[in-house]
Amino acid sequence: MPQMAPITWLSLFIAFSLILLIFNCVNYYSFKPQSPTTSSMSISQTPLNWKW
Repeated sequence: MPQMAPITWLSLFIAFSLILLIFNCVNYYSFKPQSPTTSSMSISQTPLNWKW
């Protein structure tokens, strides 16, 4: 079985690293979160009575 030259391993590492970076950037910027509305911003607060 022939061995690969170190420059070939380096080029494979660079190619896969670039593919990984591009894939992560595309996934990060393709996600669009929903903007919070004023109706969902209201938080109901109930008083807490601590009985120690």
